[in-house]
Amino acid sequence: MNDQPKTVSPASQVAPIGSPEETGLSPAGLAKLTAIMQREIDAGRLPGVSMMIARGGKVGYRRDLGVLRPGGPIMPGDAIFRIYSMTKPIVSVALMMLVEDGRLFIADPVAKYLPEFADPKVGVEKDGKLELVPAKRPITVQDLLRHTSGLTYEFTGESAVQRLYGKARLFRDLPNAELVAEIAKLPLLEQPGVAWHYSHSTDVIGRIIEVISGQPLGAFLRERIFTPLGMSDTGFFAPADKHERLAEAFANDPDTGAAVELINVRAAPRLEMGGGGLVSTMDDYARFLLMLYRGGTLGSARILGRKTIAFMTADHLGPEVRIGTRFLLAPGHGFGLGFAVRRDAGMAPTPGTVGEYFWGGIAGTAFWIAPQEELIALMMIQAPGQRDYYRQLFRFLAHAALA
Repeated sequence: MNDQPKTVSPASQVAPIGSPEETGLSPAGLAKLTAIMQREIDAGRLPGVSMMIARGGKVGYRRDLGVLRPGGPIMPGDAIFRIYSMTKPIVSVALMMLVEDGRLFIADPVAKYLPEFADPKVGVEKDGKLELVPAKRPITVQDLLRHTSGLTYEFTGESAVQRLYGKARLFRDLPNAELVAEIAKLPLLEQPGVAWHYSHSTDVIGRIIEVISGQPLGAFLRERIFTPLGMSDTGFFAPADKHERLAEAFANDPDTGAAVELINVRAAPRLEMGGGGLVSTMDDYARFLLMLYRGGTLGSARILGRKTIAFMTADHLGPEVRIGTRFLLAPGHGFGLGFAVRRDAGMAPTPGTVGEYFWGGIAGTAFWIAPQEELIALMMIQAPGQRDYYRQLFRFLAHAALA
């Protein structure tokens, strides 16, 4: 197994490495976390894993275990992972940077920037038929950020609207403008603002960023977030000189035997998918998380104001918004502007802290930030079929290691 690196990683240049005792972590608890994850790797259920826990701005735990891809080599500290929906918090931050630039308000109707959303229709199933009725109000930018737009994903349910999403093949390699035009042709799953449905909303946010900034989404993210934060390995693909650092999943799911297919990130895509297209490394994403934890700044880079981050990481649903995609948002949680938010200490199936915010990616990457505990935790794996298991395992073991 790989132990904590002796050299200082890029993330730790901004967040110094501290001993477990200095950072309020239990050495015995951390040893148990390492041993259990190594056990999972030895059992053949996981190729490899990278993990980080920081408290009070210091990295108290950092491990890379197992292998980069089935058959080797060992997992390096600079492995590049497909982070899928952990793209969403980054793109949501990018949109809020434009709000701070005075370019838009989150109360604005989406149609102000994307006219194809000017007259949305809602799909209502009656007697086995799908009827289209007018939306009662416009979709707002806030609806996109908090996933109350009425948009959906085809893989989160089997309604008539979601079947239409499947037929539209929205995951084709289309430019963002064409993807959003296809989405706008489809009926909404529900009225805007009524329910939380995980969806293509952040893809639409990516297109709004392009329209307002006049730049491709990837270029905007690189200029305004990745370069200032030193996230040199984060982007919508890995160039040829970085292919050897790409983490890979098992070719077949170790539990079901089904073939595992991850998105191709070895060439520049036409679709710079705001909802799930980025690759990144532990150190790069840690920099993004440290920026959030520190109220919008990292080193000399200022990305957002601290009150904007507090606004984004507050619950924007409240009791009046129904949770539609329940399996993705457990009891005790709400949703902010790009992040799930913990509302209750209990209720949820895993430990946590009121006020923490988090999200993950479909291949198994996950993070959370708990300001009250001064805690940042980050895990990266490429194991889509086992993602829920390892997220829960990492959460339980990381919380058990708090001194």
